Amino acid sequence: MFRLPFRFFAAVLMLAAAALANAAHAAQPATVRVDYTHSGNALSDQYALERVVIEPLPWPGSTARNFDDTNRGQNRVEVVDAKTGDLLYSRGFSTVFGEWRTTEEAGKMSRSFQESVRFPKPDRPVRVRILERDERNQFSVAWSVDVDTDAQEVVRKQPALPVKPIPVHVSGPSSDKVDLLIMGDGYTAAELNKFEADARRLSKYLFSVSPFKERAKDFNVWALAVPTAESGISRPSTGVHRASKLGTRYDIFGSERYVLTLDNRALRDIAQHAPYEFIEILVNNETYGGGGIFGQFSTAAAGNAWANYLFVHEFGHHFAGLADEYYTSPVAYAAASTRMEPWEPNVTALRDPANIKWKRHVKAGTPLPTPWPKAEYEEASRAYQKKRAALRAANRPESEMNALFHDDLEATNALFAGKPGRPLPHRHDVGAFEGANYEATGYYRPAMQCLMFDRSGAFCPVCQDGITEIIDLYAGAAR
Repeated sequence: MFRLPFRFFAAVLMLAAAALANAAHAAQPATVRVDYTHSGNALSDQYALERVVIEPLPWPGSTARNFDDTNRGQNRVEVVDAKTGDLLYSRGFSTVFGEWRTTEEAGKMSRSFQESVRFPKPDRPVRVRILERDERNQFSVAWSVDVDTDAQEVVRKQPALPVKPIPVHVSGPSSDKVDLLIMGDGYTAAELNKFEADARRLSKYLFSVSPFKERAKDFNVWALAVPTAESGISRPSTGVHRASKLGTRYDIFGSERYVLTLDNRALRDIAQHAPYEFIEILVNNETYGGGGIFGQFSTAAAGNAWANYLFVHEFGHHFAGLADEYYTSPVAYAAASTRMEPWEPNVTALRDPANIKWKRHVKAGTPLPTPWPKAEYEEASRAYQKKRAALRAANRPESEMNALFHDDLEATNALFAGKPGRPLPHRHDVGAFEGANYEATGYYRPAMQCLMFDRSGAFCPVCQDGITEIIDLYAGAAR
C-alpha cells in the first residue's frame, strides 16, 4: 500500500497554518512605512523625510497592543492624531546611527544613515514623532513630520519579489503572534536549500532556550532570501568583497566581528514581502560574527561553529534591548564620560542599591555590589584577548578561533565553579556584579554568568524577564 511520507503531511499542515494566518491578516489595516535619513555627528543630528510607503502586506501586529510601556530603546516613535494630538501608536527602538555617533569617527566627521519606522495605517492624517533620550535619560522630541497616508505621493505599488517567504514555525494569525523573519544574505540560488536548513536549525535552537522555549507558541517564524551571484558576504579587512542583496558585511565601525547592513532601503524593500516585526539576518559565512540593534535587526554567521550562540545572543539585543554584559573584548564604541543609569534592563550603574531595577530577584542578605573573582577573570581574559588578536592578525583558520572560544568558556566555567569543596558563595545568585556594558568599573550585571556575558547557554533571570516583557508586548494580553 502506498503511503505519503510524514514530511508531506507536515508541509501541508504548515501551509494550511500559513493560509490561516494570511486570512486573519485580511481584516488588518495596511502597513505604513516612513523612510527617512538620519545624519550628523557626535554633537548634533538632523532628520529628513525620504518617502512614505504602503507595504504589500497588512499590519502584522495586534491593534490592541499599539502602545509601548517598556521604556526600552535610545529612541521612540510616536504616531499622533495631527489635529488632536492623541497618541495612536508608539514603539521604542535604537539605531545604527546611535551606535556610530559613539565611535571615534563621529567626533571627526558627519555621516548619513537610512532609517525607517512602521505602523498600522491610520484613518486620518497623523504626525510622526521621533524621540531621543536626553541628558536626563528622558525622551524628548527630536523630529516630527506630518503624514497623510492617502496623499498622492505615497508609494503604493512596488516590484514583486522573485522568491516567496517560507513558513518555518507558524503558530497562528500574525496579529496574535510575534512574527520573526529570518533573512538570508550571501546565499546563491544553489544554496537556497542550505539557507532554509540554516533557518530551521537556528530557529529550533532559539526555542530550546528559556524563555523562548516556554513561549514558542507565541511566535511565527518565516524565512526569506533573495539569491546572490557569489557565496558569502563582504569582509573588507581580508580583502573579500561581495555584492549581496542586503549589503550585510563584516568590519562595521572597524570591528572585525561586527556584522550589520547599512543599506536600510534594501533591507526593508525585501523584508516587506513577509509578515515581520523582528528580523534576524543569517550570513552565509563561517567566520565568527554578528550584531544586533534593538527594534531594527540582528545578524549571525550561520556557518560558524558558534552559530547557535550568535543567533540567540544577537537576537537578545534586537528583540529585547539587552545590553552586552561583557567588558574585556575590544569594541568600536568610546567609553561613556558619565555613569547614567542605562535603559537596558540587564545592566545598572547601581546609583541606588536599595532600589536596584531587578530587586525582586535579589535574595535578602546578598551584598550589592556582589563579590566575584573579578581580578582572576580579567587576568585570564587579557591572555585570551591577546591570543584572539594574534589569530585574527595572522588570518588563521576559523577552527583555531573556535577552539580558542571553547577553551575560554571552559576556563571561565572552571573559575566560576570555585575550588573543590569551596563553591563561590554567589555563583548562582542575582546581585550586582561589577563589569558590564563594555566597562570594567561603574556598571554592573545581574548574574556572574549569562548568555549576554559569555558564550554560555542560558539567560539569567533578569534577561529572561526582559525578553518576556517584549513577548507580552506583541503577543500577550491586550494592554
